[in-house]
Order: sequence, then structure tokens, then C-alpha cells
Amino acid sequence: MARTSSMVILAAVFVAALFHSSAAQATTHVVAGTTGWTIPSGDAALYSNWAAGQTFSVGDILVFNFANNAHDVTKVTKADYDACTSTAPISQATTTPARITINAAGEHYFLCSFPGHCGAGQKLMINVSAAATPAPPPSTPAPPPRSTTPTPVSAPTPAPRTPVAAPTPAPRTPVSAPTPAPRTPFSAPAPGPVSTPAPTGTATPPATSTSPSSPTTPSTPSPAGTTGPPPDSSAKQLGVAGVSATLLSIVVAFLY
Repeated sequence: MARTSSMVILAAVFVAALFHSSAAQATTHVVAGTTGWTIPSGDAALYSNWAAGQTFSVGDILVFNFANNAHDVTKVTKADYDACTSTAPISQATTTPARITINAAGEHYFLCSFPGHCGAGQKLMINVSAAATPAPPPSTPAPPPRSTTPTPVSAPTPAPRTPVAAPTPAPRTPVSAPTPAPRTPFSAPAPGPVSTPAPTGTATPPATSTSPSSPTTPSTPSPAGTTGPPPDSSAKQLGVAGVSATLLSIVVAFLY
């Protein structure tokens, strides 16, 4: 039922589009423009020249503008057209404006049946070409019947799993133990000679001299600011012994 309704609607749309296309392509031609349908003044080929500049198709409309009771539009055969006679007219319009629809392709002949008008040039011949057939609108395809049986859905095939190779352990380089450095033997220091200190408090006996000792020459003092090295302990002992010997010599000299 729904499909039949769709077909009816499509047919109606197609017919309407066909009529609309024909109406849209139809052209209205006003014969001779502003001059209208009358006896040409000084130009017997007025209507022939006008028709040569027009393109006529089936479905076009011709409009003849003229004065009522002064002219008419009579459609005739080619023989009557050439002879300027209307004894067997095809059609005739006496009221202005006369609108004539062209319903066939080929040559069409028109003239004014008033005496002397056709011979003065008030006649028209047009050549009509066949109208182009409009292309039919694309038909909408009928929807496919709906199936009530559900289509089985195949389960997806799992992709094969590629085995993962275990990583190969890297070889372990053996670690060598450090070589101990040779130990140098420690040598004990050799004991040095031990010096025996001289006993203190023992006085050295003064030497007895029989000959007078020469006077002791005083030592020249050292210049100021210059300090000599301190005498060691043995020099001090020698000095003390020398002074004692000198005093003893003086005493002996006074006694003798």
C-alpha cells in the first residue's frame, strides 16, 4: 500500500514538472515589436526581416497588436499565402490583441484579409522548430523489502599470537680478586752508643805553673748590634780554670 502511494506521488510530481518545464520554456513574441500588425510604411519586407531575427519553438506564443475593425489575423496555407488570398482560412482572429499559440513544428503562414493589405506587405511566415523534450526527473528507487530474519553476525577470528622469545642473559664476566701488594719487612733501628755523662761536682785541680803567665790580653769588644755565638760549657770551664791559675800565680809571686 505504501509503495503504491509513493508511485502515485512520483507520477504527479513528474506531470507537474513537465507542465512547468513547458511553461518555463515558452517564449512570447510580439510581432514587429512596437510597430505592431499593420501595413508596412515604405518597407514591404518589414515582417520577413523581423521573423529572421527570432527563434520559434513549439509552445511559443505570437501576439498581434492592431486596430480593431481595421485589420485581422488570418492563418492560411502556403498557396493562399503566396497568392494573398483567404478563401480557405485555417483560423482567423479579429480582436486585438490576438494571441496565437504555436502547437506544431514547421512553417506557419499569416496575413491580413482586408483587401490590398497582404499585397502591401502585411503578411508573416515563421519557421518553428521542435521543442526540446525535457529530461524526466530521476525516479526515487523503491526501498528494498525489510527482512524479518536477522542476519547472523560472525564472531571475529582472533589474530594469532606471536610467541615472545625470552631474552638471552648476557654472559657474566668473572671478577678477579685484587692481588695484595707485597709487604715490606720493618727493620728495627740499630741502637746507638750511649754516652756516659761525666760526674758533676768534681773540680779539676788547677795546674801549677812556675813561670809567670803573661798578662791576659783583653778581648776586643764586638761591635754593637753583633752578638757572638754563646760559649759552650767546656769553654766556660776552661775560662774559670785560667782565671784561677792566674790568681794563684800572682799570689805565689808576692810571697816570694
